[in-house]
Amino acid sequence: MIHFENVGLRYGMGPEILRDMTFDIPKGSFQFLTGPSGAGKTTLLRLLLMSLQPTRGHIRMFSRDVARIPRSELPLLRRRVGIVFQDFRLLDHLTTYENVALPLRVRGKDESAYRNDVIELLKWVGLGERMNVLPPILSGGEKQRAAIARALMDQPEILLADEPTGNVDPPMAKRLLNLFLELNRLGTAVVIATHDFALMDQVNARRMILTEGRLDVYE
Repeated sequence: MIHFENVGLRYGMGPEILRDMTFDIPKGSFQFLTGPSGAGKTTLLRLLLMSLQPTRGHIRMFSRDVARIPRSELPLLRRRVGIVFQDFRLLDHLTTYENVALPLRVRGKDESAYRNDVIELLKWVGLGERMNVLPPILSGGEKQRAAIARALMDQPEILLADEPTGNVDPPMAKRLLNLFLELNRLGTAVVIATHDFALMDQVNARRMILTEGRLDVYE
C-alpha cells in the first residue's frame, strides 16, 4: 500500500533530518513508530500524509508515485489517510458532533447524507451522550476520541496517530489503544507514533524505531 525507497529529507541546506529510509506499510497492518524526541517521527508522519515531499528517494502511496501526483489531486488522495494529532485540534465553538462532521460539512455535503454516520461513529468511540457538548467541557480522553472519530469520517485506508495517548492517564490510554486495535481489525492500517513503551508492550505489533534520522523495522 505504501512504499518508501531510499528516502531522505532536509530543510534548505541543513543536514538530513531523515535519511536512507526504505520500508513498506502493508494494507491492514498495525505498527508503532517510536524513537527519542527530535528523531523525526512527526516529519515522517507528514511524509505519509503527503504534506511534505522528500528531497531524495521515492514514495509510492496507493500504487502512485507521490512526486508525479498533480497538486490538484492531492486533497482527494489525502482523504485516504486519517490523522490524529496529540493536541486534538478541535474547534472550541463547535459541538463534538459538529467537530466530527466538519470534514464533510466544509466539502458542502448535506447534513442529511451524513448525520446518521456521525452519530453512529460517536457511539462507537463512546461519545454518543457527549455529541452536543463543546470541547472545553470534554476530558482529555474524550477530546482524543472525538479527534479519532473526526479522522475516521472519510473511512481512511490508513490512520496516523501522533502521540495519541500523550495527554491521558494509563486507563484511558489503554481504552484508546483498544479503539485503534478494533479499527485495525476492521481493515484500516494504523501507525501510532509514541514514546509510551508501556503502551507498546501491550500489543505484539511491528515496531518502527527512528534514531538520528534512520529507521529500523522490527516485525
